[in-house]
Amino acid sequence: MVLSEAEERAEALLRAGKTENTVASLMQPAVGIFAPTTTVAEATEVLRQQVRAAFITYLYVVDCANHLLGLVVMREMLLATPETTLEEIMIKDPFALQRDMSLGDALKAALRKHFPVYPIVDADYRLVGLVRGAELFANRAIELSAQAGEMVGVEKEERLFTPLLTSLKLRHPWLQVNLLTAFVAAAVVGMFEDTLSRLVILAVFLPVMAGQTGNTGCQALAVALRGMTLGEVNADSARHLVRKEGTLGFANGLLVGVTAGAGMFAYALMQGEADPVWFGIVVLISMVLACTVSGIAGALIPLTLKRLGADPATASSIFLTTMSDVASMGVFLGLATLLL
Repeated sequence: MVLSEAEERAEALLRAGKTENTVASLMQPAVGIFAPTTTVAEATEVLRQQVRAAFITYLYVVDCANHLLGLVVMREMLLATPETTLEEIMIKDPFALQRDMSLGDALKAALRKHFPVYPIVDADYRLVGLVRGAELFANRAIELSAQAGEMVGVEKEERLFTPLLTSLKLRHPWLQVNLLTAFVAAAVVGMFEDTLSRLVILAVFLPVMAGQTGNTGCQALAVALRGMTLGEVNADSARHLVRKEGTLGFANGLLVGVTAGAGMFAYALMQGEADPVWFGIVVLISMVLACTVSGIAGALIPLTLKRLGADPATASSIFLTTMSDVASMGVFLGLATLLL
């Protein structure tokens, strides 16, 4: 069963543990928390409700004290039998960031991982929150240069002792933008509510689409921001960057889509769907299209923000997250509505 008390404890730890200049400052509430004895069937039923309110990429397995025991990847859920427990398919002792790590140390620890989401634990290895990979990559760009603000044409850059009201003026507008973009992503899912109600199997696969698409965009964003902070991006190299990331997104989407499509076919077959082959085809095509869009967006968004005079390291992750979610959810559910 779901540990709702564990989620409440995680949120309490999140509120109590946020400290500026540490990885805790980037934390979001932990979602998708389950007990090790939860079966795949039980978890699936809960996910059908939770994915309507949050984008869940991984499931987190914790004990009664909220200690992080393991992590479950969605593809393992798709290939497991309904009676399989999460404990049997989880990745034990998963990679996690410590809440009190400095941002610099956290970025170095996650540099070669390229995960879409990272769990955050306290000193007792209790799950206290999550952080998106896009936000870590955005902060990576700031770490590369002490003059990142000047290099992207920004006159004002927040520091540790920036006055409170000034910090509020710098940060709050982006939070309002983030809220509006979140409404856009939610509206896309809402447009296909009838499809989700008719084909509930799709709800389980939504986090897989969002996770893979988001990861593709994060990789492109990391390369773009690194080149911009080091002064490597000009008019010619910018066009090359967008073409390269779009091509990589297509290639990666095709390769991942074959695997994901096979997983969807197997899961649809186990669930007794009438046309399991079409489910696999929809996933394959959706993955290719969404990853291509996300790769282009990861390169194009920071370039556009720089041209408009905004700080790409601050705002890129907001727009990239929305673009990735809209592309993955919209293409996947749109194709499912047309073909299934």
